[in-house]
Amino acid sequence: QYKFRDLTIEELKNVSKTYPNFTFSMNTYTFKDGSQKDLLNFSGTVPVKYGNSYNIPIRLWILDSHPFAPPICFLKPTANMGISVGKHVDARGRIYLPYLQNWSHPKSTLIGLIKEMIAKFEEELPLYSLSSSDAARQSELLSYIAKITEGETDMKSRSKIRGKNEGCFNKITVVGSGDLGIACVLAVAAKDVADKVVLLDLSEGAAKGGSMDLEIFAVPNVEISKDFSASADSKVVVLTVNSLGNAQTYLDVIQSNVDLFRGIIPAVSHYSQNAVLLVASHPVEVMTFVSWKLSSFPKSRVIGVGANLDSERFQYILANLLKAEVLAKDAWVIGEQGEDKVPSWTSCNAVANQTEAMAARNSREKVANRAMEILKGKGQRSWSVGLSVADLADSILKDKRKVHSVSTLAKGCCNINSEVFLSLPCILGTSGVIEMVRLEEDPLVQEKLQSSAGSIHDLQQQLKL
Repeated sequence: QYKFRDLTIEELKNVSKTYPNFTFSMNTYTFKDGSQKDLLNFSGTVPVKYGNSYNIPIRLWILDSHPFAPPICFLKPTANMGISVGKHVDARGRIYLPYLQNWSHPKSTLIGLIKEMIAKFEEELPLYSLSSSDAARQSELLSYIAKITEGETDMKSRSKIRGKNEGCFNKITVVGSGDLGIACVLAVAAKDVADKVVLLDLSEGAAKGGSMDLEIFAVPNVEISKDFSASADSKVVVLTVNSLGNAQTYLDVIQSNVDLFRGIIPAVSHYSQNAVLLVASHPVEVMTFVSWKLSSFPKSRVIGVGANLDSERFQYILANLLKAEVLAKDAWVIGEQGEDKVPSWTSCNAVANQTEAMAARNSREKVANRAMEILKGKGQRSWSVGLSVADLADSILKDKRKVHSVSTLAKGCCNINSEVFLSLPCILGTSGVIEMVRLEEDPLVQEKLQSSAGSIHDLQQQLKL
């Protein structure tokens, strides 16, 4: 079944000569979409020097289009090893390297790949030694990882690593212990949205700053953990993390965030397979798209916070400052978060004739422009975004069927044909987006949305997922 059998065999012979400890076999591999193939694979250890010398266990799956397609690579840790999620390894042990992303035959070879793997692992060791108690929990997680790397994943059979969480009904996990993550935890706790809130602190070393203070002052029903398994069975997972790397360009910053999400999304998706992912990381439209792609969740369960805060403020300004309560009920801020957001309406009052319709529209636009000017002076501080996140989580967990302007897949709306996420008014419930609310047709609004969709799509095309 291998299209380039002789080339593949020649490569595997070279691997066997260079790394005689590797063992070769043919097994069934299951892809993300559920399809399966019998694939050649080999496993063994590679020598890595990181102060001391270590033998790092790996497993490589060879696709049937090899050598014109890169292999799929995993760590293969033993029960006393923990996976260090980082730039090149995600929580499942999947290995990501520049060599794989830039794979090109005949320049790229398996030997070259393994050499880069060793070099990257010597910069950032991908495994660490577990204590005996951690090893017991790790053994359950490894059974899941083994199923992935052996192509036997069953998404319906979930291992519950932390049994004490099983009794929680409404549980929210907030990923990231920066100012925004802390603000989300406090807002969710203050509004009594959930029975339990878990803060996943992914920072290096011991808990610092706000997460340490949360622990010191013991906020009720809040748990702080560095272990992804603490998020198990969450109904909502809020993503607040942003990379603080040394990127030079805007594209580099976003790519750094994408690399960060590669180590997070598969883990939280595994532990909470029915959760709604609520993305607050920047840029929200792109990172919501990335979360959707990495999680393989349905589009309804991957939502960005988008223009929810702006919409709530916009409606408040119209109703309370400009005394336009009738307009406020149907007013929304939509599109791309930032300078390119645009006011829109979900309905309009019927009028007797075209002249009255034009007058009504002009009057509405004047009021809307005034409201948008006032809105420009309102920054999006961590605590205000935290309150917005709590508002969205409340609507989801309590199945309120309330309308919010959130980042959702916009393909098919306003003649947008690309897979981009934009803020649009949506009805939210326990399954995420239940329905998109129809907007009043306005050529100028549609033109702005299409422009935003085009620029976001162009940016996404430059990212390496």
